[in-house]
Amino acid sequence: MSQIKIKKGTFHHVESELAAYHETRKEIVRVKNELLNEKSPGCPGTMIMKHRQLEQMQMIVDAIEGVVFRLTPDKQELVKLRYWTNPQLLTWDGIAHRLFCNRTTAIRWRDEIVAAVAERIGWR
Repeated sequence: MSQIKIKKGTFHHVESELAAYHETRKEIVRVKNELLNEKSPGCPGTMIMKHRQLEQMQMIVDAIEGVVFRLTPDKQELVKLRYWTNPQLLTWDGIAHRLFCNRTTAIRWRDEIVAAVAERIGWR
C-alpha cells in the first residue's frame, strides 16, 4: 500500500466511514428501494439529491471494500476489531495482542489502511 499524507480531518472522516460501513450498505439498499418505489416523481430536486447521495455512499463503500477485501488476514482482522466490533472494548494494546503484533505495528497498519481508502476515494 502506498503511504500518502492526508489531512487530519480526512483521516478522522475515513475512520468514521470505516466504522459506519455496515450502516452505509444498509442505507444504500434503503435509498435504492426508495427510488425504485417512488410512485410520483414529486420534486425533481429531491430525486437528484437522492441519486447524488446514493452515488456518494456507493463510492465510499466501493473504496472500503476495494481496500479491505485485498488486505492480509491480519489487517482485515484489525479492521474488524477496530471498526466493526460494537461495543468497542479493546484498546490498541488489546487489538495488537489479538493480532500477535505490537501496538506500533497495529497503528501503522491502521494508518496505511486509512490512507489507502482515502486515496481510493480521492480525498486528501
